[in-house]
Amino acid sequence: MGISWGVSPIAWMNDDMPELGAGTTVAQVLDDAHAIGFDGIELGHAFPRDPALLSPLLSRHALRLVGGWYGTSLLTRPVEAEIAALGPHLDLLQRMGSDVFVVAETSNAIHADRSVPLTGTPRLDDAGWDMLGRGLNRIAGHLAARDMRLAYHHHLGTVVETADDLERLFEVTDPEVGLTIDTGHAALAGIDPAAIVRRYPERILHVHCKDVRRARHDAVLGAGGSFLEGVVAGMFTVPGDGDLDFGPFLRSLAEIDYAGWIVVEAEQDPASAPPRDYQRLGLDTLRALAAKVGLSA
Repeated sequence: MGISWGVSPIAWMNDDMPELGAGTTVAQVLDDAHAIGFDGIELGHAFPRDPALLSPLLSRHALRLVGGWYGTSLLTRPVEAEIAALGPHLDLLQRMGSDVFVVAETSNAIHADRSVPLTGTPRLDDAGWDMLGRGLNRIAGHLAARDMRLAYHHHLGTVVETADDLERLFEVTDPEVGLTIDTGHAALAGIDPAAIVRRYPERILHVHCKDVRRARHDAVLGAGGSFLEGVVAGMFTVPGDGDLDFGPFLRSLAEIDYAGWIVVEAEQDPASAPPRDYQRLGLDTLRALAAKVGLSA
């Protein structure tokens, strides 16, 4: 087994800001993803949730379903209720052949709220961390019984944002709680993704690659802007179009013999960043660098 190349539909149709890409059809997204050369695509908000509809739709475009984001509410409701609530999402992913379940705690997240600045990220006390850890361990066990792996997604505006947050997450969770390492969210939160890969190789289950424009992020941050205002301002872009050097990160994945999905994911306004052109640049950039460091499909 090696790596597979995936893409997120968020470049075409934004989940948190539906007005970005409004009117874009699922068929257009899949046509573009296939034409660019991706192996698979993550679930988007406009995708059908019925496998009888989704499976032939992806098959016609020679694409697999990578997986899809799921926001938990472990800080505000019992874990038993959370496990019941995620059932339909889990069933869909399993029936579509996915094996990774991407999770982020969103019960008090601020990334989808344009009224809250980037500096308003919620923080947990010891009791909150213990509650989150216990809940994630329970969910990871539930998923493992279904041959599915939990890959926690650190994210700006959520309780797992900084390097210290990641360390605490690993402290309060069992090894079965894996990680979706996201280069863009890592860079803007002061995390070295290559260092995380080397320190916690057994946790790395899923990869999101996005680039950043630090000056635009810093300007939004300094002006008291929100996460979504940062997205509109262009603080994220695809690999090859921003400030990050992806060579060291891909080399770290090669060193641990990473086998799984590498997903090009960059939240941008499709009106100013044509998705087909930008996602092609992202994939071409990563493929070239992967070949140099010996990370093979």
